[in-house]
Amino acid sequence: MNLAILLTLIVPVNSSNKIDSTANTIVVLGDSFFLDGLGFSGDTTSGGLYRLPRLLSEHKPRIVILELGGNDGLRGMSLKKVVRKNLKEMIEMIHEAGGITVLIGVELPPNYGERYTTGFKKIFVDLASEYNLVLVNGSIKDMTERGFMQSDGIHPNQNGHKLIEQEVLLSLSPLLNNIGAD
Repeated sequence: MNLAILLTLIVPVNSSNKIDSTANTIVVLGDSFFLDGLGFSGDTTSGGLYRLPRLLSEHKPRIVILELGGNDGLRGMSLKKVVRKNLKEMIEMIHEAGGITVLIGVELPPNYGERYTTGFKKIFVDLASEYNLVLVNGSIKDMTERGFMQSDGIHPNQNGHKLIEQEVLLSLSPLLNNIGAD
C-alpha cells in the first residue's frame, strides 16, 4: 500500500467531515504529528482521553495511531498517575470499540534526567507488551546525530518527520494488508 492510498484512509482527529462508517478508517491521535500536519500541537494524554470516545463513535476506525505523552512528559506529569493511566485507558477504549492500536513510542530529551526519561520510555514498551500492540520506536539521540531535530532539541525537523513517517508506514503495512484480507 503506498502513501497516497494510506493518506486517503486517515481521518485527522480535528476533522468535522462525516465519513462512511464501513470504511477502513485510520484515526491519528497525536501531538505534533507528522502526516500533513495532522494532530493538535501541544496535545496531552488527558486531551486525547477526552476526545477519544467521540472519535471512536463518530469514525469507527479500524486502526488508531496513538502518539501522545510527549507534552505530558515535558510538563513533568506523573508517569503512573497521568501518562500510563491515560494511555492505558485509551488503548482499552480502542480495543473495546473493535479497533487496533498502533502505539508510537515517545522519548524525552535527556535534560529531564535518566530516571524520568527511562521510566517514561518504559511506559510505551510495557503497554505494547501488555496489550500486544505494534510499537513504533524512534531515538532522539539518533535523530539528533543525523541532524533530524529542530534547534529546540524536542521536535523533529522536516527530515525527521519523513523518517518517522517511513517507520510508521512500515509498521502499518502488515496491518493494512490484514484489513484488506477481511
